[in-house]
Amino acid sequence: MTSHFRYYLRVRYADCDMQRVVFNARYGEYTAVAISEFMRALGLRQEFSSGTYGFQWVKQTTAWKAPARFDDVIEAAVWTRHIGTTSFTLATEFRIAGQDALLATVESVLVLIDERTMQKTPLLERHKEALIAGAPGMITDHAGYLSRED
Repeated sequence: MTSHFRYYLRVRYADCDMQRVVFNARYGEYTAVAISEFMRALGLRQEFSSGTYGFQWVKQTTAWKAPARFDDVIEAAVWTRHIGTTSFTLATEFRIAGQDALLATVESVLVLIDERTMQKTPLLERHKEALIAGAPGMITDHAGYLSRED
């Protein structure tokens, strides 16, 4: 089991395509939510949504490995892979909760911006420290996976 930040979500019927598996574009949405929760766990979400600083996606690469289906619980593990002057790269791995096999991997490159000018701006030291520290062991569970009765 990973020590990275983890986010749990349940696949909705509307997330599935004609083959009854999660539509590939949904992983972009899942990644955005997982990263938002990661930022909240780091203590940066409020600052990055206050109107002063924000971040923009500049690149996202997804590799699909296996399907997820309706009602599966997906675990997304998120961590910082790289920190630059104005940008940072986050890795996200998706698995069926409780299983080792990968469903997909996503690498997201984000750039810090000054929301007043919409121009990129250097990461502050507190941003870098939070991103480096990560949120090991922290979990957000929107699926109710960890509170289920077996």
